Amino acid sequence: MLLLWLLLLNGLFLIPALAMPGSMPWLSVEAVGLWGLLYLLPDRYRYNSITTTLAGIYSTLAFLVLVDALVRESLGRGLNLYLEAGLLGAGWNLLKSNLGGVMATLAILLLVGLLAGLGWLFRLSLERLRHHSPGNIGKPLLLITGLAIAGTATPLVGSPALAFMANQASLVTHTHQATVAFAEQLRNQPKAGQYPQPLTRLAGKDVILGFLESYGVSTLIDDRYRAMIDQRLESMAEELGSAGLTVVTGRLQSPIQGGQSWLGRLSVLSGQWVHNQLAYEALLSSNYPTLIDDFRSTGHKTMAVMPAITQAWPEGQLLRYEHIYDHDDMDYQGPPFNWVTMPDQYTWRWFQDLREETPEPLFAELALISSHAPWVPTLPVLEDWEGIGNGQVFERWKGVGETPVSLWRDADRVRDHYAKAIDYTLTVASGFAARYVEENTLMIILGDHQPAALVTPFLSGELPGFQLGTRPDLQTAGAPMNEFRPFLHRYFGSL
Repeated sequence: MLLLWLLLLNGLFLIPALAMPGSMPWLSVEAVGLWGLLYLLPDRYRYNSITTTLAGIYSTLAFLVLVDALVRESLGRGLNLYLEAGLLGAGWNLLKSNLGGVMATLAILLLVGLLAGLGWLFRLSLERLRHHSPGNIGKPLLLITGLAIAGTATPLVGSPALAFMANQASLVTHTHQATVAFAEQLRNQPKAGQYPQPLTRLAGKDVILGFLESYGVSTLIDDRYRAMIDQRLESMAEELGSAGLTVVTGRLQSPIQGGQSWLGRLSVLSGQWVHNQLAYEALLSSNYPTLIDDFRSTGHKTMAVMPAITQAWPEGQLLRYEHIYDHDDMDYQGPPFNWVTMPDQYTWRWFQDLREETPEPLFAELALISSHAPWVPTLPVLEDWEGIGNGQVFERWKGVGETPVSLWRDADRVRDHYAKAIDYTLTVASGFAARYVEENTLMIILGDHQPAALVTPFLSGELPGFQLGTRPDLQTAGAPMNEFRPFLHRYFGSL
């Protein structure tokens, strides 16, 4: 039984190795070391209190390892406590909108139960080992442990729990320093983002900047999506060509993957590489100029169309848009579809009504969300754009299709639904352009980031965005998203 309990304690301490690079060790120094320390405690110490405290610490560590796995799957990077602390609310809202309040609460309770169970096993193993001397397992194991502590051990011996915590401490320190340096750079160069002349070649023209959720270059290079999306791009080229529109395409590199779309959007608007939430907040608070200011100086009416914004959005005021239209402003009377508050086709049609009511040339940023997870249901594209009205026409699809919980049990089917969602959002964007974009309009369509790692193994972060035609060159590397604002000024900033 001694060996069994030691193996259990050792296995529990090896769990943090899942969040660390390299091969997993076989022996945890922490397990044997903690056993020895507790064995040496005099009887007068409150052993139960100590083991209970250690079990609580271990449960917290296990929670962080689990969060690390979720962050890697969703955002394509490891856990960084300095960044993730501010995303707990967003994570809960996403979980609740996809699963519903009851299922989301049950998922949290299940997680708490799992962590409590791990903590109980940890405490129980310490209790069972209490009365056994570490010397009972023999001199060879003690020798290996000594070598590990001395730093001369083989990769089979390690200290994954300590390594995980040390890595987090290092990330916190470095992220803080980088954030302070970025904020200092913005303060010391207040005019760095100002261009000597406005975008004069776009004066008097409508400029539409639409971000397509989760539209990444993987749709063009991953065999699971390429056939469908290539066919869609070919039909778009034909449709837009028939409408007399000139189309060019290209690629950009997003600072993020799987989520936090606002970081990619601000990178485009500001011309700065905004790769985490702290950089986002530092830039917003710095009064740094963006494309919004550039277009306001050319006489454009600036606006943001944000159908997914259902709560207060103070960041929008800091961006200095003249008008912000969120979910409540868009008069949508149809049903939501899980996380998606309204279909893209409604958003585009509503925006066209807004264009027709705006006498001035406008610069508008649109967040198109039909291709946001969970990618169910996928709606058909309505032929009658003029009959969309207030969105009640979408009532017929309320409750249609399976639930996200059912779909997400099968990764292959999730990927299939992702491709269909991208196909839909491209179709309606093309349909809008063919119907409503005229010669005096520049319409820019960008992806905001690659989808989550579950959907694609391609972690390049690149996005289809603007060569002639609808398919970008896949041989040339994409420029970073923050190069887009300078690009516009190079080509449209002078007569």
